[in-house]
Amino acid sequence: MKILLIEDNQGFGEIVRDTLSRQHYLVDMATDVEMGLELAVWFEYDLILLDFLLPETDGIQFCQKRRQEGDTTPILLMTAQDSTALVVKALDGGADDYLVKPFDLEELLAKIRALLRRGNLSLPPVMEWGGLRLEPSNCKVSYKGQSLRLTAKEYGLLELFLRNPHRIFSQSCLLETLWSFDAVPSESTVRTHIKSLRQKLKKAGATGDLIETVYGLGYRFNQNVNQQFPSKTVQKQHKSDQKNAVEERLVTIWQQQKPQYLGRVEVLSEAVKAMIAGSCSAKLRAEAENEAHTLASSLGIFGLVEGSRQSREIEQILVAQEKQSRGKI
Repeated sequence: MKILLIEDNQGFGEIVRDTLSRQHYLVDMATDVEMGLELAVWFEYDLILLDFLLPETDGIQFCQKRRQEGDTTPILLMTAQDSTALVVKALDGGADDYLVKPFDLEELLAKIRALLRRGNLSLPPVMEWGGLRLEPSNCKVSYKGQSLRLTAKEYGLLELFLRNPHRIFSQSCLLETLWSFDAVPSESTVRTHIKSLRQKLKKAGATGDLIETVYGLGYRFNQNVNQQFPSKTVQKQHKSDQKNAVEERLVTIWQQQKPQYLGRVEVLSEAVKAMIAGSCSAKLRAEAENEAHTLASSLGIFGLVEGSRQSREIEQILVAQEKQSRGKI
């Protein structure tokens, strides 16, 4: 599954991209609307994950432009503004769902899975073909009960074939679907991954080529292998190891981004002192408002909930002062 992430906050975007990549989603990231619009035109995505507040414009305008162009790709809007008016405007503007920052990463993944299912109502929660079983909710793959350890690209290939069991995929189509726009290798790379995937399936007990080569066209599932009916039940997720890995990654990203966040806090501190002294300039107030918004929407994901709450309060005070200042002119 290929996702376009449009987010101008580098630290926050890296956390989201890393979380999605660990779930075997392929993620292209844009830092502004212009780049996001170009990628949405050039490539086909299964879902667009979009920040509301972006440089020069907002996420709702992005939604409106894509819908006007006939793009029906599901759009999940992320916003730090929890207001009914904004939610209504976002949904009317073309967004399919929304999340209020800061949010839990598990909630984000659940929203994404729900939107992807909504886009394909026939897609079962567990996919099976000839003894092969894949559970998208926890990224587990097995063949007749034997667990398979796959690389991210091998998993992506298998999931793509399972979602489209009768379709033939050319090498160029696989490259466009499973590799990011800035890291497309040669077609020989596809053949290498297909060969490795076949070997692992064979080692697990699969007879013959479960993935067959249609010469001159590409690859697909072997149509002579009987497809199994989708399971009606999904095994309980074993999330402890995955959760620990995410928490460790959050600590790493926080250490990398900490100097930038401390710089934002310093701007707020300077603005608060100037406000108390009655000497806060319009420029400093605007800068502090922007930094407060960034901190309010992203600190929570690092577990700094109180810092996020205080930043949101400061943002609200700055916005109120700006409105009061405009009213006096």
